[in-house]
Amino acid sequence: MMMRSRQMVAILLAGSALLSPTTAQERYQYQYWLELAAADQTYADRALEIGRTQAFLEFLGEGSVVFRDGPVDALEIYSSTDFRGNDLTWESHYIDVSRAGDLGLSAGPMTSINTDIEDGPDVFGHLVSVWRKQEGAWKLAADIFAFIPGFLSLEVEPNFQDTQPVIEETAYPVMAEMGDGGMQSLIDADNLFGRSINISGGERALLRYGMENIRVYLPGMGPAIGADVASSVYGAYLDDVLETTTPVNLNHIGGYLSESKEMGFTYGVMSTNPEEAQSGFNSNYLRLWRQTLTNEWRIAVEVLNRF
Repeated sequence: MMMRSRQMVAILLAGSALLSPTTAQERYQYQYWLELAAADQTYADRALEIGRTQAFLEFLGEGSVVFRDGPVDALEIYSSTDFRGNDLTWESHYIDVSRAGDLGLSAGPMTSINTDIEDGPDVFGHLVSVWRKQEGAWKLAADIFAFIPGFLSLEVEPNFQDTQPVIEETAYPVMAEMGDGGMQSLIDADNLFGRSINISGGERALLRYGMENIRVYLPGMGPAIGADVASSVYGAYLDDVLETTTPVNLNHIGGYLSESKEMGFTYGVMSTNPEEAQSGFNSNYLRLWRQTLTNEWRIAVEVLNRF
């Protein structure tokens, strides 16, 4: 696995001159993608070499969060002498990066190795990470899991062609700046999406606020890709965990905006009041947003993690 991973990164970087898109902006975009792919692979390799906790501490950036019963300070959690966590192995199957090359996302299958119980079962799922450039280096801004039953193969590799359709939907920096409302516009979109779920339901809300090439990672299932499939799966999931008339409270907690102002991410908690639902509903959420050619914020990646 280690040799294959490093060979993959070397091939990606060495082949960039041959495979780079034609325009200057596309070449920059592809180079940024390659840089993040290399950082992400190094992160995964370091976890195998020195263990999850030490690798996380090497890559966690200032202000980074992980998700427990809500978002918590990642550096505080992993620096604690009391922290005990299962080792992880993972590989990314998807990578996206802002036009400024300062904000991005990686996602892919992971295995959580059970070290607490002898011969205990490993746990599988998808690891979704948000990355920020800090002092010229890629650092983790957020890590969130979507666990699934069964086995997931780690024999995957990211492909820039999977990211290109999303880039084609995305505004160029000059367009994003013309419609720029700053971070507040992104927070407003986040809150409006939560209200839209209550008014129209999860399926219609995601159709309204999701990109055509959206990706959705939910507990218990694989990634849903594309607006029609993702919105249908998202709506069915919320229908399953909520009563039809149960309102969802969205508590936006934080996020970041890229320097190019066409990519941002938000995170927080979606919940119901326990007395308003059969079992109550509490879920962490993480959303990667892209500003589209019509200067609208649309969701590129949606992740839910129940607690």
